Amino acid sequence: MSRRGRSLTARDVRADRVERVVAGGVPRARYLPIAEHGLIGDLHTVALVGTDGTIDWYCCPRFDSPSVFAAILDADHGGLFGISPDGDGWSSKQLYLPDTNILITRFLMPDGVAEVQDFMPPPRTGQAAHRHRMIRRVLAVRGQMRFVVDVAPRFDYARARHEVALTPHGALFRSPELGLSLSTRCPLEVVDGGDVRARIAVRAGETATFVLDRVEPGELPVPCSDADVAAEFDATVAFWRRWLRRSGYSGRWREMVHRSALTLKLLTYAPTGAVVAAPTTSLPEELGGARNWDYRYTWMRDAAFTLYALLRLGFTEEAGAFMGWLEGRFRHAADRESGPLQIMYGIDGREDLPEEELSHLEGYMGSAPVRIGNRAATQLQLDIYGELMDSVYLCNKYGLPIYHDGWMELTRNLEWLMDHWDQPDEGIWETRGGRRDYTHSRLMSWVAVERAIRVARQRGLPADILRWSAVRDRIYNQIMERGWHPARRAFVQHYDSDGSTPPCCSCPCASSSRPPTRAGSPRWTPSPRS
Repeated sequence: MSRRGRSLTARDVRADRVERVVAGGVPRARYLPIAEHGLIGDLHTVALVGTDGTIDWYCCPRFDSPSVFAAILDADHGGLFGISPDGDGWSSKQLYLPDTNILITRFLMPDGVAEVQDFMPPPRTGQAAHRHRMIRRVLAVRGQMRFVVDVAPRFDYARARHEVALTPHGALFRSPELGLSLSTRCPLEVVDGGDVRARIAVRAGETATFVLDRVEPGELPVPCSDADVAAEFDATVAFWRRWLRRSGYSGRWREMVHRSALTLKLLTYAPTGAVVAAPTTSLPEELGGARNWDYRYTWMRDAAFTLYALLRLGFTEEAGAFMGWLEGRFRHAADRESGPLQIMYGIDGREDLPEEELSHLEGYMGSAPVRIGNRAATQLQLDIYGELMDSVYLCNKYGLPIYHDGWMELTRNLEWLMDHWDQPDEGIWETRGGRRDYTHSRLMSWVAVERAIRVARQRGLPADILRWSAVRDRIYNQIMERGWHPARRAFVQHYDSDGSTPPCCSCPCASSSRPPTRAGSPRWTPSPRS
């Protein structure tokens, strides 16, 4: 899933479509297209499940933890958890159980039809949250089908060695930092020294279940009966449908809007309320390119858009949790050259996100380098103050007001912006080739001051309205004088551009409060090239 992820709906895939490797004698695609993945999770972490039944991305126990399965970044060495038909000639479809994040991969062959149901039960009160349980249930729908199951973990981005041992109820994988148990009633064998494999056959109505748990030292796999798995399934269905009933949307795009909402919820880290930009790292912007970044962090900008979507749909609890996390950031703002706020933080609020290249992994379809961490965290991107203030404004508008202490901390950040808005920065594009006077950064600085004035007036909060209004107007005048390209009839990407660079992107945060030019002004009418 890319950072600008798409909603995952039903997809078809055939067994004979791309370059293959052989696992357990069963051909499989070396790399699936990124779009041919579904997403499951437990509000702490997620797993990507391919349309061929392979989990090729999973970090445990958190979104930003080292990977356990990372075949999406190196098909040969990254590690995977595969469940696929034992033979050729199959096709598959992938879909979600309606109104849930339970993923179904359905396999069709001349001799039968079967499906793999994948889900991660969200932690419930009174239960051990540390397990981060992943359940994979194979169910035969018609006829008979044979499957090969391969569990090949590669801990710590395939850098850590591990041991494997078979137990009466499955298998146990141990690395220096993490232990995982595989519970199943199916016979297992150890292959290649550290992996396990099972070959199963299921007839119509029969099931075979594989449960992957995080375990503490000394814990062993425990038996999981069909009744236990069915109860987990029912509880997970109930959790997601109960959550989705809070939505206030009932328009014509209900199915797509709710699928998007469910995906946004999966990207939420429950302990803090933070929302990751994407659950993956190093998926390339273009095949063979080097712009492969780690997006498993919380961007101020992306989170503001997410907050807006959740609030408009009626999910105020998630918006409130995120605002709590956000207030923690501007209350503990640091004194640094790039400003009191960072453009991104760890999901636990940490500021230090050192970047490292993993040269031993080849990257998705050979698109190296693979990176973990993100050194863009310390860039100066002035637009984030606009997104921050817009988030506060939206919460105030939809019933989650900011109170005195938070407002006083927030205005200290705003005062810094009013002293520093007129300087080059790296901008929304996170360029690593030097700073420029980006029009978008100026516009969002205008949004920050304008929103602050609105909130202060609406709530009667203390503010130097005269000074703030003067700064807002200076930013506005500069944008109109230096950001507008008359020949191109568009706002340029950065000041003094000759028009050869792409025009300034549209700005949803500013759409409801454009600078007060006359109605129908051509400067706010999209040009043919914008």
